[in-house]
This record gives sequence, C-alpha cells and structure tokens, in this order.
Amino acid sequence: MITGPGQAGVQDVEPPSAATGEVVVDVARAGVCGTDVEFYTGEMQYLHDGHAAYPMRIGHEWMGTVSAVGSGVDPAWIGRRVTGDTMLGCQRCERCHAGFHHVCQFRDEIGVRNGRPGALAEQVAVPAWALHALPDTVDDAAGAMVEPGGNAWRSVDAANLSAGDRALILGPGTIGLLCALFARAAGAEVHLLGRPGRSLEFARTFGFDGVWTESELPDLAWHAVIDSSNAPHLPARALELVEPGRRIVHVGLAGSPSLIDTRMLALGDVTAVGILGASAGLDPTIAAYGDGSVDPRPLVAATVELEDLAAILAGTRPEHAGAGPKIHVEIARQS
Repeated sequence: MITGPGQAGVQDVEPPSAATGEVVVDVARAGVCGTDVEFYTGEMQYLHDGHAAYPMRIGHEWMGTVSAVGSGVDPAWIGRRVTGDTMLGCQRCERCHAGFHHVCQFRDEIGVRNGRPGALAEQVAVPAWALHALPDTVDDAAGAMVEPGGNAWRSVDAANLSAGDRALILGPGTIGLLCALFARAAGAEVHLLGRPGRSLEFARTFGFDGVWTESELPDLAWHAVIDSSNAPHLPARALELVEPGRRIVHVGLAGSPSLIDTRMLALGDVTAVGILGASAGLDPTIAAYGDGSVDPRPLVAATVELEDLAAILAGTRPEHAGAGPKIHVEIARQS
C-alpha cells in the first residue's frame, strides 16, 4: 500500500469479498509498472486531477486463480487461471454501450483510479465481465505480461502495418519492446530508438533490424512510428520522421505537454492515434503468447516477493536482476 509520496509498505487489510457480478482472484504474480512508480513518487497525474488519492493499493498487471464467485457469476470460473481488464467502465453509459468502456467517464481502474484496490496483494476482486481466461500455454510470467502486451498490441494494430513495412519504435522500455515484438510478428521490419545505456543494449539482444540512438538514426522511409517513450520532444519527432499518408501512434506519456505541428500532420496526410489501455488487445495478446509468436518473458528481469516491493518502487534494482525492464512480484498466500 502507498500511503503518501515515498511511503509504501505491506499492510494487513480485510480480504475482498465476491460482490454480485464479481469474483475473487488469488493473485499468483503481478508486475510493477511505471505508473506504480509515479504513484509512489507523487508524480502521477491522477493524483493531481482528483482521480486517485492516498492511501492506495496498486497493481494492474496480474494473473491468478479464481477462488470465489459472487451472485450471478458462473461457478465454472472457480479454479480457472485468469487475468483481467484494468479499465472498469460503468457498463451503463453511451461510451460503454458503444464498446469504449476503457474511456468511460465514470470508470474505475484496478489499482489506479477511484480507489479500486489493485493486485499487488494476495487477493483482488474483479468484475466477472472483465476476466480473461489463460490457456495452459501461457504460464504465470507471461500471464502477468498480458496487460502491458495488450497496450502494445493495440499500438501495433493502430499503426496499420503490412508485411514488409518499416516500423520505428521510440523508447525501448517494456511497452516499446513489446511493440517491437508484435510488429515483428506481423512481418514488419522493426527498428528501435533510445538513449545510450542498459535498455538500448538489452534491445539489441532481440535481433531487431536496427537499434539506434537519435544521432545514429539512418535516413530511411518509416512507414509507421510508434512513440512509447516519455520524452516530451519525441511526439513531434515522430511526425517529422513518418512517411506521408502513414501513421504515428502515441502510447507513451511525458511528464509535461508534448506539442506537434498540426500543419505537418495535415499537409502530410498523417494519421495520429492515441492509445489508452489494453482492453481490446487482451485477447489477441493472450493468443500471441499462447501460440508462441510473441514471448514476453525475456523482458522480466527479476521476480521478488511482496515484502520487497517498497524498495523496488523507490528505485532499488535487485542484485540478481537481469537486463530486462520489468520486475515481477510473486505472491504467496499466507496460511
């Protein structure tokens, strides 16, 4: 639980109950996201917009096993390995009815928005409609990578790539690397751009067609540019780089406003797409992980226990960690 900026720890709380239409999941594994770190530091915009407040229970990248169901829920869910949608629309408004529950004005977000408890805990309560079953071919590590994978799948889908197209991904973090993996699975020529350092060196281990710093980036035709970074200048750079008539996709968020020249957008007949959340990408991501066309597990640098989480949020990297960007928490139920 995060109780204030720079204040986090493990606390005993009342276990969740399965309300009408909901289930309780015994969490087996959960990922630590940059959003979680921003809540810890106090930088996350929702804290300033009134959509989140301390104390809060974080965790929105998770998998586990359904242990209880509420009234109106099929008991066949009990014992099934699942993950779930983070974005919990009200299910009543026009946006939800039109399939846009992830941008519902009244939505909760698990571990993120409106105080909805998250999954960096032994158990989490989830509406049954938000569940997604995991096949045996998706292990626990991959299951806890479905949520970030869904964001990446949606980004690549929005880029409208065809086999043989050349894609440039800005930012070699978790989402950027997953975008690159999905783009390669779609048959694209894949390049990544980032700052010199561990992340860029790790990206080179995947054998992508090119991994570059800004000063090294070659003058090539980029048929799609996906910005998964948090650099304020890169959205404008994406627009400068992309081929006319093609697409730029923005899935990364900077801590300050990012500006683009809409004259360039219009005169280049470029389509700009914003991506929020994994909702529509969860099932395709599970399918890709299940058939092996995308394997997210190399991105997991270390798996720690819940008691180690506060140190991870504070920026401590486990001594045994590999080079990947993602830290997982393996959660053992206390007897």
